Amino acid sequence: MPQSRIDASSRRRLRQAVVPDPDRPEPNPAPAAAVSGLILDASPHLIVLATPAGTEARLPMSDATSIWYAGKADLSALQPGRRAIIRPSADGLAAERVWVDIVRAAGTIVVRDGATLDVDEGPHRGVTHVAIPPRTLSQILVRHPHFEPGYLVDVIGVRSADGLLAVRPGTRSQPDYPADSVPRQRPVEPAPPVLAGAATWFGAQGGEVAYPALDQSGGGCGDVPAGYANLPYLSVGSELYIRNECTGRAARMPITQCGCVAGRFRDRCVVCEASPRGRIVELSPAEFVDLGGDLDEGCFNVTVRVG
Repeated sequence: MPQSRIDASSRRRLRQAVVPDPDRPEPNPAPAAAVSGLILDASPHLIVLATPAGTEARLPMSDATSIWYAGKADLSALQPGRRAIIRPSADGLAAERVWVDIVRAAGTIVVRDGATLDVDEGPHRGVTHVAIPPRTLSQILVRHPHFEPGYLVDVIGVRSADGLLAVRPGTRSQPDYPADSVPRQRPVEPAPPVLAGAATWFGAQGGEVAYPALDQSGGGCGDVPAGYANLPYLSVGSELYIRNECTGRAARMPITQCGCVAGRFRDRCVVCEASPRGRIVELSPAEFVDLGGDLDEGCFNVTVRVG
């Protein structure tokens, strides 16, 4: 059963009261925030969502609006009842990109039966059932040659009655080691003041940030091997200054849970240029989009400063 989420707000307030940091870097001016919710209605000129807050969001659309549903899609993908995440235009007045029913599974293969998998995404997220249609199986197998229990997998797809319907790999290449045998960097050195690696996203509500190296007394997961990236141990509630090196967008966000599965990957993100190896932060879809990431790409190059 997934572990319950730890409330980070009180710990963060206490830390800020005891250790104020007036000189910490300020994020760039924030663009219009991503909008997510259930599609209520859509036309060539307008999309209407029911948001988790119980309100309606109405954004104009145009020929320039890009729609993703298992790949590039058209207005027929905007069916009522499906979930959507929208990146507004720079002025916040229209929908620039719309992702429909996009989901992701990253973790350890525990069962494989032909083109279906059960993927253990860690104690916070549980097991996800993944079905891979024939048209995308070969593409995924090219990226994931070790397609068997005990190895890591990362796929992006859409919601379906059978679980996650995978349409593309979520990583450039599958790690060539079992999930419980993560290699360590050599030599092991003190963590640098600015961390560099890849940021990914996971299926969470807005405001969620997962970090791979949490100490167990501060919300970390037990029996988790040390990750590949050289990261300092932190606690839930620790604040991170996260900058997308591809877009320059940045924000301060508190850690809300352990990204114990992310620590097992030593892949690179190559969206704008090759990042250092290792996943150092996972974001909810909304935060990922707010920082300029494209959900279907799966990652961006990131630098992270603690505090």
